[in-house]
Amino acid sequence: MKRKTVGNMQCPVARSLERVGDWWNILILREAFYGVTRFDDFQTNLGIATNTLTRRLNDMVEGDLLQRQAYSEKPPRHEYVLTDLGRSFRPVLLMLVAWGNENFAPEGRSVELADPVTGLPVEPVLVDKATGRPLAEGVKVVAGPAAEAALRRRLEQRKML
Repeated sequence: MKRKTVGNMQCPVARSLERVGDWWNILILREAFYGVTRFDDFQTNLGIATNTLTRRLNDMVEGDLLQRQAYSEKPPRHEYVLTDLGRSFRPVLLMLVAWGNENFAPEGRSVELADPVTGLPVEPVLVDKATGRPLAEGVKVVAGPAAEAALRRRLEQRKML
């Protein structure tokens, strides 16, 4: 049974989820950011079934998040490296680390973000690119220039963020 697609919705969240996929894909991206490139290493680190990993990697190559590169001809073996689009997911992953540490780590932080020069812990903050103002609160979602009439009506009726 084929799952429903949400990639044709006029919603950037839905379109992003269509590309990134489910939680396995996000964990595969995490491993790729840690420097993992080989199938066996993804499988070992994630404890994921071979068929599931194969399907996810193929989807992510097709979705241009990862690129498959041959590293052995006999037997045929491939590495999976982040594309530019895949690397652009990094800020989302960093925010997930921070959100998870803040809300779902009762035993303490198992992973921290650190400054590469000082080694001191850092906490990511989402800011407006133009003003540098933190966006934690006080932001509303409004219809953009490409929004269809139905989306415009929905956004006008709702108060979000």
